[in-house]
Amino acid sequence: MKAVILAAGLGSRLSELTKTKPKCMVEYKKIPLINYQISALQNNAIDKIAVIGGYKSEVLKAYLDKNFKGIEFFENKNFASTNMVATLFCAKEFWLDSDVIISYSDIIYDSNIVLELLKAESDFKILVDKNWLGLWSKRFKDPLSDAESLKINTHGNIIELGKKVKSIDEIQAQYMGLFAFSKGFSKIVASLYDKMNKSIIYDGKDFANMYMTSFLQHLIDSGYNAKAVFAPSKWLEIDTKSDLDIDI
Repeated sequence: MKAVILAAGLGSRLSELTKTKPKCMVEYKKIPLINYQISALQNNAIDKIAVIGGYKSEVLKAYLDKNFKGIEFFENKNFASTNMVATLFCAKEFWLDSDVIISYSDIIYDSNIVLELLKAESDFKILVDKNWLGLWSKRFKDPLSDAESLKINTHGNIIELGKKVKSIDEIQAQYMGLFAFSKGFSKIVASLYDKMNKSIIYDGKDFANMYMTSFLQHLIDSGYNAKAVFAPSKWLEIDTKSDLDIDI
């Protein structure tokens, strides 16, 4: 099993906290965000980890080299004009033909969450939080202003995610930014990406800037089952300075 951490982002909503370092190095309880992810992965014996930087990539690489052993580093040099999907494919050589976990770098989770993802039997599995409303109520005056749809069928597979919603009834859980592909499915993922129409708009974004949820939805719509794996413990997404004050 390998892991890829997507860490190219600027984190503009964190204002002065990211003037000299990327979003993934902002500290939560005096620990950089990326440390939480690396620790949770390594505690599950996942030692083949790649980090993909972009904004302030030289700062991130120097930090990783100093504090961790064996982390492979890739760079999305076009981070300012692309989004997470493009970042993921900057390290295709690392994860192609491998069992791989893909993680956002602005989320905090523990080893139990990674273990739950590892235990699930599926070629394509996505970590979700069915108790999301409590967390979103702490983060937003109106949880629906940020929450997105996530619908699960009777077989436990996700059939829709990442859409704007008008009602909580459209949300059975919330996408967390942590998912996995099997070795065989990773090849399919790469092939489907290459075949996508690069001239159309995906959920309001062009191909280079499509949301990760749009890409995952494309995989689902192409006929592949995405198993919903429910988070067994608390987690946190860091998007604004007020998120840093939330205790989990």
